[in-house]
Amino acid sequence: MTVSKEEILHIANLANLTLKDEEIEGYMHNLQEILNFANIVNNAPVEGLDITIGAGDAKNRFRKDEIKIFEDNEALLSNCTEVEQNMFKLPKVIN
Repeated sequence: MTVSKEEILHIANLANLTLKDEEIEGYMHNLQEILNFANIVNNAPVEGLDITIGAGDAKNRFRKDEIKIFEDNEALLSNCTEVEQNMFKLPKVIN
């Protein structure tokens, strides 16, 4: 699979990015390298291999979900630039 300039521009549009003409070639090369590597991984021989997630026997250690009262809300909220109804107020990040 070869990455085209139109595909790079389409991906940039989806990501809400503005690319300069001189950047497009670099992005095409980088994305092509990523896709080539993914193709190598997808075609790796896996017949006869045992299913493993990791090299160790690590397991998730879950803790009980408990509500804890934080005593010093004023100190916590003093780190924020804007507070509304005793909560952090953040700028909108999604269009």
